[in-house]
Amino acid sequence: MSVVELGRFMDDLAEASGQATVPFFRAQVALTDKAAGTAPFDPVTEADRAAELVLRNMIRARFPAHGILGEEFGSERLDAEYVWVLDPIDGTRAFITGIPTWGTLIGLTRNGGAVRGLMHQPYLGERFTGDGRSARLRGPRGERTLHTRRCVDLSAAMLATTDPRLFTEGDEAERFRAIEGRVRMSRYGTDCYAYCMLASGQVDLVVEAGLKPYDIVALIPIVEGAGGIITAWDGGPATAGGRIVAAGDPRLHAAALEHLNP
Repeated sequence: MSVVELGRFMDDLAEASGQATVPFFRAQVALTDKAAGTAPFDPVTEADRAAELVLRNMIRARFPAHGILGEEFGSERLDAEYVWVLDPIDGTRAFITGIPTWGTLIGLTRNGGAVRGLMHQPYLGERFTGDGRSARLRGPRGERTLHTRRCVDLSAAMLATTDPRLFTEGDEAERFRAIEGRVRMSRYGTDCYAYCMLASGQVDLVVEAGLKPYDIVALIPIVEGAGGIITAWDGGPATAGGRIVAAGDPRLHAAALEHLNP
């Protein structure tokens, strides 16, 4: 499959997932707590499941030899050369409260490395894409190439994270607070949008923890394609999830790592 054909197929996936999710947004939907009361509330909706089923069926029909890793229905053929990594609704808490900072994440890995990524927000009509070399946004105001912005010092940085409670109390939370205490401003509740805003030059730094591969794989080629850097806190690959730090400027990333790895 050519690059153009792959891009079209990913657009088809995005369109289909949007048709599955938008009818449930700002509507009364049934919720299930995946944590079953044993951990902090971890909601899943009919929309999550419906969208992932659509994506899986389309991928199986087009690429039967490819693997799939999804949040709602587990994994298939993870030893394949190509593996699709899916999060039908990243930001389910935002989704169920009617706040449009959720998105569908569609990532593709080759031999374990993230090579293509798409974040689709169908309610706003925004689609962020990247291949590690470039990144673009298509939306109501047209299409444009994404670029991160220069920001050398933590004191000038805008930081985003989904929730400060992502960080376990103790050393992990202290490291986050050390970063947050040095930045110009921080914002919460951003989910996948934080990384797309970093790629757009609106945010300088994203620090998170407790992520799964389906939370991050699709966002890696977008951040890197816009000129940013995204790794684990120890500087290793971000594809496995866990503790993640992304920065629009490599120098800011290096400064953040110094505080995350004292």
